[in-house]
Amino acid sequence: MKLDKLEEKIEIPKEVQVDIEGYTINIKGPKGEISKKFLNPRINLSKQESKIILSAFKATKREKRMINTTKAHIKNLIEGVLNSYIYKLKICSTHFPISVSVDKNQIIVKNFLGEKTPRKASILPNVGVKVSADIITVESIDKEAAGQTAANIEQATRITDRDRRVFSDGCYIFMKENKELGKK
Repeated sequence: MKLDKLEEKIEIPKEVQVDIEGYTINIKGPKGEISKKFLNPRINLSKQESKIILSAFKATKREKRMINTTKAHIKNLIEGVLNSYIYKLKICSTHFPISVSVDKNQIIVKNFLGEKTPRKASILPNVGVKVSADIITVESIDKEAAGQTAANIEQATRITDRDRRVFSDGCYIFMKENKELGKK
């Protein structure tokens, strides 16, 4: 059975301000401000009182999937401005001592497996990275940017053509959490 119109609602918390201009949504909260553009002409974004309304005129499976995906992204944005997303990576070095440092918008890993040239990983905008002892902490209000930065660091220290059971050197994600709520 087909419905004529599909609609989903997202409740806006009191501490959060939401502005919708066309396909762009701007969300402002206690931790900061974030903006995202949703380029799907089949889905309409609107705001009524304290709710964000996602609607589509055709109620097909494709539109339902797109509305649910957009809803999940918007919920992540709202959660991000309320509480930061944190990824923690462990620096493992069994063969050679690794030195990891932050330089502007890059992570530099020196002496990885005794290599002369340092390995580099890019840090996305609006992401904070701290290195303390053998832990790298990646923090941001944007879940996608924090996750991609952590993945860039992990990918920069990827080992190929060696036995992973013997050469376990590298930087590995061991914790993902939401700062205030302690979600893991």
